[in-house]
Amino acid sequence: MSPGVHVASDSRALARRAAEWLVERTRAAVAARGGCAVALAGGSTPRATYEVLGASALAGAVPWPAVDWYFGDERAVPPDDPESNYRLAAETLLAGRPQALARTRRMPADAEDAEAAARAYGRLLPDPLDVVILGMGEDGHTASLFPGSPALDERIERVLPVTGEKPPFRRMTITPQVIETARDVLVLVAGGEKAAMLARALDGPLDVRAVPVQLARDRAWIVDRAAASGLRRP
Repeated sequence: MSPGVHVASDSRALARRAAEWLVERTRAAVAARGGCAVALAGGSTPRATYEVLGASALAGAVPWPAVDWYFGDERAVPPDDPESNYRLAAETLLAGRPQALARTRRMPADAEDAEAAARAYGRLLPDPLDVVILGMGEDGHTASLFPGSPALDERIERVLPVTGEKPPFRRMTITPQVIETARDVLVLVAGGEKAAMLARALDGPLDVRAVPVQLARDRAWIVDRAAASGLRRP
């Protein structure tokens, strides 16, 4: 098991530790460079982290006026749709914080010209991002980079429209270089149903086309005990 992996006792402890990590890294970025650019993930595990951070005393330690919020991927739905990652963030981490919401750049996956919108969002993303939050699907995907996706081979564009593996199929995602160049990356994984894939991602052969989350294999991971059940111990 990689030394970059922290195993939390359960999903609640995972969310708390991830919220603390996000406070630490945003504060460090602001101290070093005067600002911080964060790309958020969607999904139930990141959502729990955002709920903890947004509603606990930890929120008082976030340097809100100096943080800009972006997204690692988005579905082609309106911003108020239940499937929207923007809505998820607005209802949790950013709830009751209009100034922070004003510093949030929604990924326009539902734009009529998705190619042009992706290029524009790629230019908007700071290079490098200070912090990227990622999740992991049971198939090993991260952001909307799915196994075998042509987007895994992209070396020029930083954001692409892609097709997902379940509805809503139309999506937009950051490309591998955004993850590779980010100053800090955190991957969050919870649940025993993801144990086999987590073991493959961290302990198995490196094969990013088959297991895209391996793009972040050498970064920080916070996982719960159930997800970590198949990992080799140090």
